[in-house]
Amino acid sequence: MDTVNTHFKWEEATGAAKYIADRHYEGLLEGRFYRSSCPRGRIKSVTLPTLPDGYHIFGANDVPGQNVLPIVEIDWPAFADQEVRFVGQVIFLVVGPDPDVVDELLGEIAIEYDALEPAYTIEQSKALKDGAIHADDNVLDTHMLHKGDIDAGFAKAVTIIEETCSTGYQEHIYLETQGAVCYPQDGKVVLEGSMQCPWYVHHTMAVVLGHDNVRAIQCPTGGGFGGKEDFPDVLAAPLAVAVERLQQPVRIIFERGEDIATTSKRHPVTFHYKTGVDADGKIVAMDIKFDVNAGAYLSLSGIVLQRSITTATNVYDIPNVRVEGHAWATNTVPTGAFRGFGSPQNCFCMETHIHHVAKKIGADPVAFKQQHFLTSDSHSLTGAEIFGELVLEEILQKVLDMSGYERKFDEFNRLNQNPSQPECLEIRKGIGLAVFQHGCGFAGDLEDTLVRAKVKLLKDAEDKVQILASNTDIGQGLSLTFRKIVADTLEKPLDDIQIAVPDTGVVPDSGPTVASRSILIVGYILEKAAKKLKKSWIDGEAQELEEVYCKPDYHQWDQNTYQGNAYQATSYGANVVEVEVDMATGEAEITGAWAVYDIGKAIDGTIFRGQIEGGLVQALGYGSCEKLEMTQDGVFAQRSMADYVIPTALDVPAIGSDLVDNPYPYGPNGAKGGGELTHNGGAAAFVAAVENAIGVPLSSIPATPEKICEALASRSAELNGSGLDGSGPGNGAPKYED
Repeated sequence: MDTVNTHFKWEEATGAAKYIADRHYEGLLEGRFYRSSCPRGRIKSVTLPTLPDGYHIFGANDVPGQNVLPIVEIDWPAFADQEVRFVGQVIFLVVGPDPDVVDELLGEIAIEYDALEPAYTIEQSKALKDGAIHADDNVLDTHMLHKGDIDAGFAKAVTIIEETCSTGYQEHIYLETQGAVCYPQDGKVVLEGSMQCPWYVHHTMAVVLGHDNVRAIQCPTGGGFGGKEDFPDVLAAPLAVAVERLQQPVRIIFERGEDIATTSKRHPVTFHYKTGVDADGKIVAMDIKFDVNAGAYLSLSGIVLQRSITTATNVYDIPNVRVEGHAWATNTVPTGAFRGFGSPQNCFCMETHIHHVAKKIGADPVAFKQQHFLTSDSHSLTGAEIFGELVLEEILQKVLDMSGYERKFDEFNRLNQNPSQPECLEIRKGIGLAVFQHGCGFAGDLEDTLVRAKVKLLKDAEDKVQILASNTDIGQGLSLTFRKIVADTLEKPLDDIQIAVPDTGVVPDSGPTVASRSILIVGYILEKAAKKLKKSWIDGEAQELEEVYCKPDYHQWDQNTYQGNAYQATSYGANVVEVEVDMATGEAEITGAWAVYDIGKAIDGTIFRGQIEGGLVQALGYGSCEKLEMTQDGVFAQRSMADYVIPTALDVPAIGSDLVDNPYPYGPNGAKGGGELTHNGGAAAFVAAVENAIGVPLSSIPATPEKICEALASRSAELNGSGLDGSGPGNGAPKYED
């Protein structure tokens, strides 16, 4: 049985690790996709080239099973057949020994389309030009949730504030692009690849082939962030069809440009808030409507929508709430999983809106947020009692103290209101805060009713223990933390504990590596299994033990009413970001960043420190510079790592971080999930800091230098009496100056 190297990440660190592009396969053929050049239309005719010996083309007619990618709903075809819905959609797979010849053959394929009017934005989708892309209204999924009495709440309000906040696409930019090799072995179709969820890939191959003689194996994976959750299915299905027919190995490795152009992205979301504040300065009602750009097919958008609905009020106890969300079909690349799964969008928009409400009524933003915090006596947005102790106050105080927030906030406001130079020559300082949460595990009761994670422990006659689980290490350190959980529970040396390579021919289905569930759910049942093994341990004798997940008794959920515990456990955090903004160029330099989290109890502090720094930097890029724009032709304007700008080590200072111990009884050693949590607050904290510096509200990200300059120009035009809308790019944000 193959195992992950027990000398943690040694092969990756030394360059010895064999990623999918490094592996040799006898008789390997290269595969390339022929993709749609039409964003929306029906396929009228197809002209295929004459194929040299050894070259092959596969399409929808070659699928022996179902021509679908079974990602939640059956709506996305493995090969486009009668219609296309986005530029880059897979129509054919061309296979052969020489990639140059394969490329020539791709150029000889000709397809005639009956083109229809495409919709790239939510507004265009709602317009239904040339009819609906999906159903009769383009709504792929929708949900509504109520808490309290929204009408009675607004009746108590003396001030009503409305605002629209929005977020754009985000590209994963994992270091290793998408790649997989499929080959026949022992009567099975086997796929090795860069992936997060081997059993997802296993299921997809079984569906397209019409049988279960398949196997999926994770190779060392150079990053995922959600981008290798659902998307590897797009490669796996056509590869499985080709290998079933040819009985030869076939490989697909994306170039970076192809990867950026065609893979899933973070969902763009637009939130509209209508918030009522009473005479005491308390929010008494909030009406939230939001729209998600899901792209051409549902993919995972329904799950993103559910998380956004159930956590729409973030860490705040609002008595009367109505939330309504829609996921809209558009003619763009299907948007999918990305670290946080809807929470970064929701947390940015809600934190920014709460900040603006505070400014509008003349309240201190930090005190205003604190006044509305959930407490241990609160009920969640979905009506559940808060389980365990909430430590939001402790988190807040710790991050304020670490960053010197209160002193700096007063000092920066004083300096910004009394500039020593003309504004155009000023470098102004600002500081901003965000408080946030993340529900751990799948939403609702899916962990218990759908996934039912299973793990095994195998002890050999030499008393070495092998962990069998399907969760993958994609850089977050899971291969170490799982081993530490088992070693600590058994009170055995870490070197005595090994972990099997995630291979569906060997490991049970413990569920996907997503949703901050690996530690909370799978780590917990590994701990339970280890406790049972310890109790039954017999020296020198082989033993096997299996454990299946069962939810805690307190965790109740009604999927029909959206009432109960939306998540088994929730982790919390706060970020503070400090910036210097050049008022002439709009450039914002990050000069300080601090983070405090409640993840229960960390399994390994060093490992989680890596999650903190990586997640926060990724969030700061999301908020500041990661611009990904759709052109009028339905393709992304940014096509390379030179076009799509992400932060480097030179763009972010040393990050100060700390944890608040708050052990969770149903997590291994008291741990909750934390990997996604670290991405949720950085964008909001950055934008709050920029606003503090420039005195103008911003309600959309990324807050690029161009967007900051536009906001300043709009403010200046309004002050000069031009009659322009002073909200600038803030999409209706309240107007204020610090």
